[in-house]
Amino acid sequence: MLQLLDESGIERFDHNSADYLHWLIEAKKLVYEDRARYYADPERVAVPTTSLVARDYARRRAREIDPERASTAPVAGVVENPADTVYLTAVDEERNAVSLIQSIYRGFGSGNVPTGLGFALQNRGTLFSLDPSHPNRLEPRKRPFHTIIPGFVTVSGAPRFSFGVMGGDMQPQGQLQVLLNALLHGMDAQAAGDAPRFRHDGSSTPTGDRAAGSGTVLLESAVPEATARELRGRGHRVVRAGHGFGGYQGIWIESPGGLVGGTERRKDGCALGL
Repeated sequence: MLQLLDESGIERFDHNSADYLHWLIEAKKLVYEDRARYYADPERVAVPTTSLVARDYARRRAREIDPERASTAPVAGVVENPADTVYLTAVDEERNAVSLIQSIYRGFGSGNVPTGLGFALQNRGTLFSLDPSHPNRLEPRKRPFHTIIPGFVTVSGAPRFSFGVMGGDMQPQGQLQVLLNALLHGMDAQAAGDAPRFRHDGSSTPTGDRAAGSGTVLLESAVPEATARELRGRGHRVVRAGHGFGGYQGIWIESPGGLVGGTERRKDGCALGL
């Protein structure tokens, strides 16, 4: 999503304006179609990762976005083939950093607890596709699609921002918004997570569900109503929502300098320095 937006001139738009959110939403739609089509265990399926993250591919996909209208039938690009979640990040005095997400997925996960260990095993196997022709199809000894994405930003090889956004399909689009808040809009680690967000639902999934129409754009209450009206005018189905926008934690590593921790208001958490 970042690569695609880099081709769009996103920096010319005001934060959370209709133009800004329109591009983010449309980029999310295209990338999630690619995710639904190509995501699979790379040890069992030839996944075209290099092509998917290539600059030329992002440029081609960016040209598919109409800046004035919401897409109603996004599709995966053509490339050549070369639930219950905890996020934790820690940085020590030597600037070693860890970004970690742990999740057992739905409910109590698989419901199985290893004898004497006291934790439940996850049930991410529910995220396989049952379509035998799909790259993410159910097979023995194969890792399924999952949404666990601990984030990490480096500058010239050195850690700069360790962060994560919990929340299933909200994770990539939430991370996108937090990253742009920090890198493009100059927000600190706390403000980048507190800023109001959108969530787009209705993309195709790696489990075989196909998108129908343009989906739904959910906005937090702090996104201006003028932005919502303009997005509706471009063909987006926009609704307000009070939850489902992820849960963020992050540590910004000043260079040189100290550490700035952020923990957002939407979920339990804390930022602590010792």
